[in-house]
Amino acid sequence: MSDEALTLFLPCAAGVQDFLADEVHGLTGLAGQDLLIERGGIYARGRWRDVMRLNLHSRLAQRVLLELAHAPCESEDALYALARRVPWEDWFGTRHTFRVDVTARGSAFKSLQFAALRVKDAVADRFRERSGARPSVQTQQPDVRIHLHLDGAHASLLLDTSGEPLFKRGWRQDKGDAPLKETLAAAMLAASGWWQPARRAVAAQPLYDPCCGSGTIVIEAAQLALGLPPGGQRRFAFERLPLFKRDEWQAMKDEAEAAARPAPAAPRIFGSDVSHRMVDFAQRNAERAGVAQAVQLRGGDALQRQPPCAEPGLILMNPPYGERIAVAGKAGAGKETGWKTGQGRETFQTATLRRGDENSPGQESAHDFFEQLSQHWKTHFGGWTAWLLTPDTRLSARLRLKESRRVPLFNGPIECRLLRFELTARRPANAPGPAA
Repeated sequence: MSDEALTLFLPCAAGVQDFLADEVHGLTGLAGQDLLIERGGIYARGRWRDVMRLNLHSRLAQRVLLELAHAPCESEDALYALARRVPWEDWFGTRHTFRVDVTARGSAFKSLQFAALRVKDAVADRFRERSGARPSVQTQQPDVRIHLHLDGAHASLLLDTSGEPLFKRGWRQDKGDAPLKETLAAAMLAASGWWQPARRAVAAQPLYDPCCGSGTIVIEAAQLALGLPPGGQRRFAFERLPLFKRDEWQAMKDEAEAAARPAPAAPRIFGSDVSHRMVDFAQRNAERAGVAQAVQLRGGDALQRQPPCAEPGLILMNPPYGERIAVAGKAGAGKETGWKTGQGRETFQTATLRRGDENSPGQESAHDFFEQLSQHWKTHFGGWTAWLLTPDTRLSARLRLKESRRVPLFNGPIECRLLRFELTARRPANAPGPAA
């Protein structure tokens, strides 16, 4: 079965599917009819080795799913019959535990819970019919996850080979309240052009995140620069399936380790944050991710930090957004209850008051913060390119800058845009004008 063609579905965040298709092509060589872009993910026609490779290396996919059945299905009885025909015994046994998860888009089924129950019954009945025993249902940490997707009048049954979502790389232990997902950080790197997934290459220009939080963007970039696989520090559901061969898997991991590159003599990837606590988190995360030597992390206000290197580069950031923006130092720091963070945003902590700084001048509005940020960039970051992820449709106006490109991306349920700004140095007031 390991050499048989398998239908794979790799779900991803909205707006990421084109970048994911490039990544899958770069990792497997699949193209044409073997690689189809769909809404919310891609279908690939691969083999078992591709399943392992994509789990180990994909930075953009949420999971790697095996589609075992797809057919018209307009009733619960038809769904039961479809699930009963799937040879589940080829994929797991009666000693495994399993659960059924269901998603739907435009389905006519009245109850998704009942639909999931019918699939569970079909799986149990098929095992009982063939072996006299059935696997147990375990909702918390099952050995096997079955995904049922209902789309209009069709149903798909898929086997999850990943287990935990792929954004869980294994290195993050220190984090803020709402950390940016690693998959979204990778999508930002791809959309900005700093990472080219199809070529499996990264740009030579420096990269800087002035609101790095617990380090998601800089760590993701550093792992790419060093050639470290995102799944090298975690386990996967396919390791519990009968098809799994440990020697093949170890050989693939050894190959990835051998292809890793040493850290450069001087870091080219930089991060800073107003909260020194978050910088400490980022440093510890970088050490666990194996990239501490490839990044430089510093504390400091985004409105005061100077360029981290002499060569102009790329700023990539998920800036603070919400009703109020709280920053330390020049722009002030406020109470933690004085503003609301956006869901899924890298936490932008207000550390000054917690450090006991009595000179904190209070809060600044979002408009003031971004206006000061653009002025700071114009003064000190001329020649750099800035990419900002935001749900704020008025961000360009707040920055008083005109974006040169916008890429739609979703941060969880929040519709965002990744905006590109070309930063031109501000001419001093006493500088001579153009020659007549």
